Amino acid sequence: MECLEAIRERRSIRRFKDSAVGKDVIEELLNAAQMAPSAGNLQARDFIVISDRIIKRKLTEAALNQPFIEEAPIVIVGVANIERSARKYRSRGELYAIQDITAALMNLLLAAHSRGLATCWVGAFDGYAVSELLRLPDKARPVAIIPLGYADEKPTAPPRMGLDKVVHWEAW
Repeated sequence: MECLEAIRERRSIRRFKDSAVGKDVIEELLNAAQMAPSAGNLQARDFIVISDRIIKRKLTEAALNQPFIEEAPIVIVGVANIERSARKYRSRGELYAIQDITAALMNLLLAAHSRGLATCWVGAFDGYAVSELLRLPDKARPVAIIPLGYADEKPTAPPRMGLDKVVHWEAW
């Protein structure tokens, strides 16, 4: 699949088939995520891969009870490793760590789509509850929850604003 095709065709999926995703495929997707750009090449991002039903249930609760999270065979939580980035960039380290994980997760979403897998970016969750559940260190921040599996739906593309509404040339 070509890159632009993957970008155009990827959708947020909230219904998953009850089919396992192999560890080798998950690792391939994580390797693609790791190829994303990173401030100072510090790679201030971490990934928590979850298949345990109990942990997925608790993540669902922390994410405002969005049931498709626990229904996905795999859930990946993208974490900004602020400590890793702040060692070099001090107060800007948090911003750079967030940029690192978001770039990596976009790579993961596109790689998953290119492999026939489905994902959904979930940003609505209680960060404290997720941090406690996953035992994140103090200087780590969960940024997104990504359910991963094989799609059991095929939604149409949502409308997008025209470039004339979002693009500014030279200045605002």
